[in-house]
Amino acid sequence: MSGEIVIVLGTRPEIIKLAPVVRACETHGVPFTLLHTGQHYSDSLDSVFFEQLGLPEPDYNLEVGSAQHGKQTGEMLVGIERVLQKHTPETVLVQGDTNSVLAAALAASKLDTELGHVEAGLRSFDREMPEEVNRVLTDHASDLLFAPTEGSKENLLAEGVPESRVTVTGNTVVDALHRNRELAQQGSSAVSDLGFEGREFFLMTLHREENVDDEGRFRRLLAAVSRAADRHGVPVVYPIHPRAQARLEEFDIEVPSPVCLVEPQDYLDFLLLEDEARLVLTDSGGVQEEACILGTPCVTLRDSTERPETVAAGANVLAEHDPEEIINSVDWMVYKQDGWENPFGDGRAGERILQAVAPKQEVEL
Repeated sequence: MSGEIVIVLGTRPEIIKLAPVVRACETHGVPFTLLHTGQHYSDSLDSVFFEQLGLPEPDYNLEVGSAQHGKQTGEMLVGIERVLQKHTPETVLVQGDTNSVLAAALAASKLDTELGHVEAGLRSFDREMPEEVNRVLTDHASDLLFAPTEGSKENLLAEGVPESRVTVTGNTVVDALHRNRELAQQGSSAVSDLGFEGREFFLMTLHREENVDDEGRFRRLLAAVSRAADRHGVPVVYPIHPRAQARLEEFDIEVPSPVCLVEPQDYLDFLLLEDEARLVLTDSGGVQEEACILGTPCVTLRDSTERPETVAAGANVLAEHDPEEIINSVDWMVYKQDGWENPFGDGRAGERILQAVAPKQEVEL
């Protein structure tokens, strides 16, 4: 084995959340290779992050792009295996629950290398979500499981994962936000560019398959969010994901006011919008975390969440898909007075992960 680490990523959240691990490797001189699957098919959604976040360009990009689950995962599996056979790394690191993660987990599990899963142990307990299947399979294939919270660790132990494999590290999203929030405040003009300087607004992300591929549900969600925003006299900024945009056109949906469609935002611009928003409405797990850490109230447009810590902390509420529940949830969170404590750690998760992966290196917290 070469002793190096291969870090596999393929989507925007993975780039953001693995950036602290990459920086820890650079700081402590631990050799690593960056393998990008190219799972996101829009350059505007991920490749720009490497420059914005000060990360090195990937050593490999498989450029797999968008496809059906089986085809996409299969192509990534072939490409990842080829790179791992060339480098024979000591450890392969993956983060999260995408098809990139599953493909890398399958490839690494068949070879003589350790597999480390960053953000292990998250559970929505909804097996209809492809992401839930991906994260469960990856956890049970992994040798090193980096749980962001004690609750995530308990999920793993309840499934029979040996405690010796689990390390509670905190979530690397805290590391990322500590660094990037200031960059966004200094370098982004997104709020003023979109015309919301000095104005209250809600921010929405809505892109998950179960929400936007169902025409009736998509229409109901948009109508409910519009009604909720009207009650509070604020616009809703909706950076439209390519998948959701395609469904709007396919279903011939006219987006109701006060929902304002805008182009997908780059990371720092979106981070500033999250920070400045009065409220976030989302079906994204990562956005639930970020809003919680930034102190922005959140309403989740889903039946379940793999981030229950945000709900327990009082930062987030599940509104499911019922219009009246969405409106009531928005009312509750807008008028919520008390704050909450960040449940995701102290911002040193990247260092803790590297400390566990490369124990012979001088990695100090």
